Amino acid sequence: MACVRRACRNDEGLNLTSSCLKSAFGTGEHKISNVALFDDYLAKVVPMVERFGGRYLTKAGSHEILEGDWRPNRVVIIEFPDIASIKNWYRAPEYQPLIALRRSAATDVMIILEGL
Repeated sequence: MACVRRACRNDEGLNLTSSCLKSAFGTGEHKISNVALFDDYLAKVVPMVERFGGRYLTKAGSHEILEGDWRPNRVVIIEFPDIASIKNWYRAPEYQPLIALRRSAATDVMIILEGL
């Protein structure tokens, strides 16, 4: 992952750091019940994620369980420029019908995390 280093001014003066703009990560765990509907969701959501600055970091079906009873069909990690970008995508009016589509095709857990 490439880091963006920026000069930021804080209480201590000028600071060259990558922490001024923190990436955010969206993770989704999907237990897919209807593959055709989920594929329809993916065809629509991928370009939308990209328009909001998102970038998929993982390959579908590549997860491997090392410990525990967790059994999703699909796990995804998406990087966004910052928390605001991921929330803007998730709350966008055009994404709301896709949430319903995804929920009709899978049982999901979706979380966001702020990067370092």
